[in-house]
Amino acid sequence: MELIRKYFPNLTEKQYNQLDQLKEVYLYWNERINVISRKDTEQFYERHVLHSLTIAHYFQFKPGQHVLDLGTGGGFPGIPLAILFPETKFHLVDSIGKKIKVVNEVAKTLGLENVIAEQNRVEQLPHRYDFVVTRAVALLSKIIPWVHAKLIVDQEAPEEGGIICLKGGDLSEELKEIKWLYEQYDLYDTFKSEFFETKKIIHCIPKRK
Repeated sequence: MELIRKYFPNLTEKQYNQLDQLKEVYLYWNERINVISRKDTEQFYERHVLHSLTIAHYFQFKPGQHVLDLGTGGGFPGIPLAILFPETKFHLVDSIGKKIKVVNEVAKTLGLENVIAEQNRVEQLPHRYDFVVTRAVALLSKIIPWVHAKLIVDQEAPEEGGIICLKGGDLSEELKEIKWLYEQYDLYDTFKSEFFETKKIIHCIPKRK
C-alpha cells in the first residue's frame, strides 16, 4: 500500500481503505479459485493494483462514462480503476466463469456499486463504451476488430475515447500491424521500479468516419 500512497497521494480515506482490503480479499478467494499467480501474491500491490492504476496517471475517466474491461481475469485493471473512479460505470467481462465469480465477490465485499461483471464474449455484448481497457489479453491487431463496433467515438475528439492496453516488452512488430492511430506511454518514466522497466500503455485511437 505504500506504493499506492506514493504515486496516488490524493485519494480519499474510503478509497485507501478499499485498496487496502484488496489483498486480503484476493488471497481468500485465490485459495479457492486460482486467479493470481502464486509467485505474484507477495508483490500484489505492485504487479496487480499499481499496474492497473497506472492508467489513471494518464487518463481521467468522467462521471457517467462507461468503460469495458475486456478479458478482466481476476478483475484487473477494472477493480482498482473502479475504486479510483466511483462515478464511472465499469463492465468487467471474461469468458471464464470462475474468474467472474471472484470478481463479483470482490466487488460485493468492497461495496463497488459501479461494477458489473459477467461471463461473456465481447462480440455478444449489446452495449457501447467510451473506453475499452485491457491487460495483456491479445495482440492489438486482434483486439481492435473485436471492439471497434462497441466504442462510442466522438468525431470531434476521438482521442477522448478508444482502447487503453497495458502491455510489456518489445511492441515494434505488433504496432506495425495496426491501422489506427496510437500513443505510447512508457511506465518506467514515472513508476521507477524494475517491474515497470518494459511496461507500457498503448492508447489506440479510433479513426474519424
